[in-house]
Amino acid sequence: MAAAYAGGFDVGRIPHGRGTVTFTDATGAPLGTVSASDDDHAAWVPLAQVAPSFRAAIVAAEDARFDRHGAVDVLALLRAARDALRYGAPRSGGSTIEMQLARSLWPTPSTLGGKLRQIFGAERIVMRSSREAILEAYVNRIPMGGNLYGVQAAARTYFGVDAGDLDLAQAALLAAIPNDPTRLSPYQHWSALRARQRYVLARMAALGNITGAQAAIAGREELHVFPRDAGLTDAQHFLFFVYPQVASNATVVRTTIDRGLQRFVAAQVAQVVGALAARHVTDGAALVVDNRTGDVVAYVGSPDYYSDLALGRNDGVQALRQPGSSLKPFTYELALERRTLLPTSILEDVPTSYPIPGGKLYQPADYSTRFSGPVRVRYALANSLNVPAVGVLSAVGVDALLDRLHDLGFSHLDKPASYYGLGLTLGSGEVSLWELTHAYVTVARVGAAIPLRLMLDAPRVNSPRVGDDATWALVTDMIADPHARAKSFGVHSVLELPFPSAVKTGTSSDFRDTWTVGFSRDYTVGVWVGNFDGSPMRGVSGVTGAGPLWNRIMLHLHERRDPDAFPTPSGYVLEPICATTGHRPGASCPAVVREWIAPRDLAHWRSHAPTLGSAFQIVFPHDGDTFALNPPDDPSAAATQRIELRAVGSRSKIVWTANARPISLDSSGATFWPLRLGTWTLTAGDGAHTQSVTIHVIRPPHGALRGFTVR
Repeated sequence: MAAAYAGGFDVGRIPHGRGTVTFTDATGAPLGTVSASDDDHAAWVPLAQVAPSFRAAIVAAEDARFDRHGAVDVLALLRAARDALRYGAPRSGGSTIEMQLARSLWPTPSTLGGKLRQIFGAERIVMRSSREAILEAYVNRIPMGGNLYGVQAAARTYFGVDAGDLDLAQAALLAAIPNDPTRLSPYQHWSALRARQRYVLARMAALGNITGAQAAIAGREELHVFPRDAGLTDAQHFLFFVYPQVASNATVVRTTIDRGLQRFVAAQVAQVVGALAARHVTDGAALVVDNRTGDVVAYVGSPDYYSDLALGRNDGVQALRQPGSSLKPFTYELALERRTLLPTSILEDVPTSYPIPGGKLYQPADYSTRFSGPVRVRYALANSLNVPAVGVLSAVGVDALLDRLHDLGFSHLDKPASYYGLGLTLGSGEVSLWELTHAYVTVARVGAAIPLRLMLDAPRVNSPRVGDDATWALVTDMIADPHARAKSFGVHSVLELPFPSAVKTGTSSDFRDTWTVGFSRDYTVGVWVGNFDGSPMRGVSGVTGAGPLWNRIMLHLHERRDPDAFPTPSGYVLEPICATTGHRPGASCPAVVREWIAPRDLAHWRSHAPTLGSAFQIVFPHDGDTFALNPPDDPSAAATQRIELRAVGSRSKIVWTANARPISLDSSGATFWPLRLGTWTLTAGDGAHTQSVTIHVIRPPHGALRGFTVR
């Protein structure tokens, strides 16, 4: 009556999911077969395509009176209750196929209340569903061990055949599994499963489905199940990534993978990670993309997919990790595009502090803990210097960079800009190797974004352009310059290849992640090396961890033909500049280099006086900065809230004053000034040059966070 009130349920309308899909590489070579991994996407097959022997076997094993009762088999329930009273525990099941199907659709606990809800669900099913529809839904949803559901998935996985091609012995073996999928696993409990198979055959003979002789022959037949995951021969992580994107009616899919390249990359990932084992490195991943089409031609998620000890089923291509310095090129491109920065600009690599909430100072530094002083943009980016990159981001704005990163496809950077702060350019967010490589494909295509393609029948779609093609080419020229990066990475390092290539490394805090991402005109290769459990490596950086793997893959990709040279930045011309000032070289210039300059900047650049003294400037604090003293009336607190005064561009001793009062140096030679309420003019001079800035020290606004405020 309750079921009638609630309404019936037609199991024939259950969504069928995608089913079993066989994947090939771009040439048609097999990669593997994937079955559904849960009961919502079971490998579905019409009942007419299931071997009659299995239909008879599953009914004999699970519900022999299926054709003679409704939702509930009263006789079976009474027998189960009798056995429970006699033996103290049930000796036979009382659930019908309808009740088991209801439990798979609406899970219930193994209690009296749960059993009543199963009966209620079974009644709803019987009210609207035919016997054929019920049996079809059941054989497609029954658990078949591990993550397999349905007879089709089990037949393909265990025997490599379709459900319609099962012989009697195979059908009885599969029909035995649902009774207890864990204790009857073909891989762990073979003897118990064969005993249950013989029971199923005996039941079939007793019901008249087969003869006793047929049951005996099938019981003696030698059966061999395929090894676990034998259907996944290559690119296992890739197959599971692409499987949910396959059309529901597809059974064979041709992917963009190059199987030969896939095997080479997989072998290199295993070798490089193995060679770093002594430095506590256990995992790595690599992604290779064809820049012309966006096709993913190699995808390796871990060194060994089948290693449970090494967490090998984790997918390092999709895992979220901190990217370290690999986001810096996007910061510099945005600054060059907006002309916040020019190729001839001189940046300061000096100790620098930025106020952040909580009464703290953010002080970026490199792993070397050394500073280079005034440096060119090319030098700062190629050598991956942290202080100049943070300074560039401070000028561009974190919000602007975050918007640009979203345009480049970094969807997992989903927090507000205030969450990441200035550390965004140094990798304070979490991204995937997939996102990072995709973004570098856009750089390689000088801003012409393109989605990464996984299947050959997927349409090629060009996304809107991102950024300016000339500035992308300019950034590419900088990260492709082996001489510019020599200070940090050495001459002829693994980042230097015998053909035109651009590359950037990244190392996250505490050496937990190392990255190397780079490209030629033809391919982009992204590599991550680290540990899935998040533990730090021992002294492994982007160039020593991921760098060798990137080098091997790039050399292999181009062993038959060198790629073309990168395009020059359109609208720019190469001019000699003074390496220390960025100006037109003069007699006092200690070193001359060549740099790209936009024609609109040439007239001003040529007329600018090339004197070294013009580089003298106060780099902190900035003119107009406002600081909050908290608490403002506590002298001891004021004494601990100090800022370091810094000026560069002089070889003489620099003297500081605050409102014309001298400020003394500390024991290390640095100049620290304790904050005091009011407006202050801070002046720096070396006898030949003088510069002043004005700052304000105020009481904290109501509701402000404790500590310094940002102007």
